[in-house]
Amino acid sequence: MIVAVFMLTAFSLAANDEAKLTASAPGTVIMGRPFQITYTANAKVTDFRAPAITNFDILAGPFKSESYSSQIINGNMTSSVSITFTYTLQAQKTGTFTIPSATVTIDGQKVTSNGLSIKVLPEDDKSSSSSSSSSSQSAAAGSSISASNLFIRPIISRTNVFEQEAVKLTYKLYTTYDVIQFSNKSMPDFKGFLKQEFEQTGNTQLAYESYNGRNFLTAVLYEVILYPQTSGELVIDKATFEAIIRVQSKQPVRSIFDDFFESYSNVARSIEVPATRIHVKPLPQGRPVSFYGVVGQFSLTSSVSANQVKVNDAVTLKINIGGSGNMKLLKNPDIKFPDAFEVYDPKVTNNFKTSAAGLTGNKIVEIMFIPRHAGTFEIPSTEIAYFDPKENQYKTMRTPNYSIQVLKSDGTVEENPVVSNFTNKEDVKQLGNDIRHIYTGNIQLQKGEVYVFEQFVSWLIFIIPLLISLVLYLLFRKQVKDNADQNMVKNRKANRIARRRLKFAQKLLREGNKEKFYEEVMKAVWSYLSDKLIIPVAAINKEIVIEKLTSDKVSDELISRLKNILNTCEYARFAPNSGQQEMGNLYEETIEVISQLEDVIKK
Repeated sequence: MIVAVFMLTAFSLAANDEAKLTASAPGTVIMGRPFQITYTANAKVTDFRAPAITNFDILAGPFKSESYSSQIINGNMTSSVSITFTYTLQAQKTGTFTIPSATVTIDGQKVTSNGLSIKVLPEDDKSSSSSSSSSSQSAAAGSSISASNLFIRPIISRTNVFEQEAVKLTYKLYTTYDVIQFSNKSMPDFKGFLKQEFEQTGNTQLAYESYNGRNFLTAVLYEVILYPQTSGELVIDKATFEAIIRVQSKQPVRSIFDDFFESYSNVARSIEVPATRIHVKPLPQGRPVSFYGVVGQFSLTSSVSANQVKVNDAVTLKINIGGSGNMKLLKNPDIKFPDAFEVYDPKVTNNFKTSAAGLTGNKIVEIMFIPRHAGTFEIPSTEIAYFDPKENQYKTMRTPNYSIQVLKSDGTVEENPVVSNFTNKEDVKQLGNDIRHIYTGNIQLQKGEVYVFEQFVSWLIFIIPLLISLVLYLLFRKQVKDNADQNMVKNRKANRIARRRLKFAQKLLREGNKEKFYEEVMKAVWSYLSDKLIIPVAAINKEIVIEKLTSDKVSDELISRLKNILNTCEYARFAPNSGQQEMGNLYEETIEVISQLEDVIKK
């Protein structure tokens, strides 16, 4: 009775799972080499119907196997059933072919499997297969490992690009050996580029690929998107990987069992990836005012939550920028809202993913504002420019003008509304009656006597404004002189203040606070440039800095290094995914660049 209850419970639990039939096979096979295709069900099945298989020879099958398992955890019983049908196939010709779905009946219901797509590669070219087979045999004997049977290719998506245009770099392993482990030993520093690494899954899959007439097992070891920061020929230095290969040991036969049981050993090999070169073209002249280095293909849409509201009702302006490219350089749109609107800080949502075209996705900016006074107001258009490398031209995206009608609480529009500036976020207050009535009756004037005291007061009224003007003039001249002296003081202390900030950045580096580290480095550079070049912080930008540095005879190479530092910090603020080594390199580079600027700029 207990056994019956046990079995009933087990199969009832198995029946609770959704019935599935799963087909599986290699995605890529080689002509002339057998392979297996399996159909696996998670419950008892009846009436298995295989699909019509064309372009493949059925060498064996179907072979049916069954397995059952059950376990009790914390008093709860779980069970599973697995029914597998296996075929051994061989391709008739090369190409990509599909195998339709199979069907089974589970508990009276028809269940269908997934279909399969299989790519068939040609056999190895006979001219190259002889040398490769001898190399493989030699390696199997443990005497040598051929570089023609084990190598890594650097694959560049484009070798002729514009500044800031995305370039995909892939390091791909090709092998005929049994590689059981690999790791990166040394990687390039990608000098002259900003990089965005692909997320590593940690589970690298090997797949067949035909290359130069031979079939290799391949695996993607590393992928990265690079954004060149300067024009000219940029070099990606060589990289080195470490591979552990399983080879057959070459040992003398000592007994009859040595012939039966093969002996294997693991051999470590270092694989060097050659350096690659990329030609980078400068961006053309005629940059729009609203261009800030964004390169790619983009689109813009916008909307407001309401066009007619009442005073103190919240309204949201939503701007959606989508596309692909160096999206992290997209700045928030600069919207000139009416003074009668209380405007809040924007909410920014970045939905980015790394692809071959760079970052792909969209940036959503939501700005909430509250009208504090009745009337009809206009939110003017704003624009964002970018460079399209495919069409080799600058393009400008614009938001439309939005008209917002703000009603009073009683549902009417106020005529001639009073508009105030709400920088301090104070409520608008209607002005009271500030004009007095003019008296229109008869006015009688009487002649009076002039007293000495009154004459003295009159002279004072005349002289005092002159004295005040003179004092203000002297104070103004002193202020101008003091300001000039203050600028000189700032200029002299610029290096010292920058190093103080960088020292704090070094502390953040040791703590592993990546986001704050990049922010502090960027502040150190901008404050140094502001003090050194005597440019107000509110007015400073890259274009002004480059113009100033060029006029001060600073070399293009040093300006390029400075731009690279600023761009790196700008990117990392949004996605600080770099390692300690890269952060340390940036820290040292910043100190060196500021030191060289200090030697060049003489004030």
